[in-house]
Amino acid sequence: MEAIFDQALVEKNRLRAIGSSAEPVDFLLKVAAEELSERLAVVERRFDEAAEIHGYSGLVSRALARTGKIGRMARVETDPRFAAPGDIFLKAPLEQLPLAPASINLAVSPLSLHLTNDTPGVFVQIRRALRPDGLFLAAIPGGDTLQELRDVLLQTEIEMTGGASPRVIPFADIRDIGALLQRAGFALPVTDKETYTVRYDSIFPLMKDLRAMGMSNPLSARSRKPLTRAFFLRAAELYAERYSDPDGRIRATFSIIYLSGWAPHESQQKPLKPGSAKVRLADALKAKTTG
Repeated sequence: MEAIFDQALVEKNRLRAIGSSAEPVDFLLKVAAEELSERLAVVERRFDEAAEIHGYSGLVSRALARTGKIGRMARVETDPRFAAPGDIFLKAPLEQLPLAPASINLAVSPLSLHLTNDTPGVFVQIRRALRPDGLFLAAIPGGDTLQELRDVLLQTEIEMTGGASPRVIPFADIRDIGALLQRAGFALPVTDKETYTVRYDSIFPLMKDLRAMGMSNPLSARSRKPLTRAFFLRAAELYAERYSDPDGRIRATFSIIYLSGWAPHESQQKPLKPGSAKVRLADALKAKTTG
């Protein structure tokens, strides 16, 4: 079976984003850093050994460190160019963790798991790396992300060529993420979703930002035929027609799924029946510490 993502191109895109001399376009990473640090802050315990898993610039690991909940934080990344001075750096591909079994009690993955071909396998590796009663926190782009751009590019290509190829990567549904947590053996799995709307003058600065974030199309099944200027001009027209506000600016949706799961431990409460939980992640984390 062909892999969904061309991992060599994924890595090229990520390195181009981190290596740009321009101001980084990291607003999504900042949002994830704020949310994840707030959610960690409500857990009334300390995590002596933690790992940030493929977190790009380390922005999230630094935000989590400021909570005072972490002793030692290692950063797992694909290339030393992602490291900052003073980092405890471990090199590994996106789908591999260089962590011994039961070696950490906190694992955090910010905005990278959506680019893995074997996401269930990565969840299992994280679960194995956690000590009993260790915590896994992650932020993963969800299914509504870039729904407007997906629609516009599809319609433009159908209109101009009579066919279509994948232009925007598939993003996971929140129910699928919850199922992955359970399948990997995590206890007390909780997921919730936050949706953010970013406005742009047109499709062109949106696509420039996506490129700067390393989010250019890395799909193995992508068309290799270059798109023309006429294609993008028509896509810009359709975007403005379908997804613009009264002031003429267009909307772009970014959805982030936040999740938590605990490595099983005998002290934990019995989990609810799958699909029956209806609480926010922050509330669940608070409940976890009050027993």
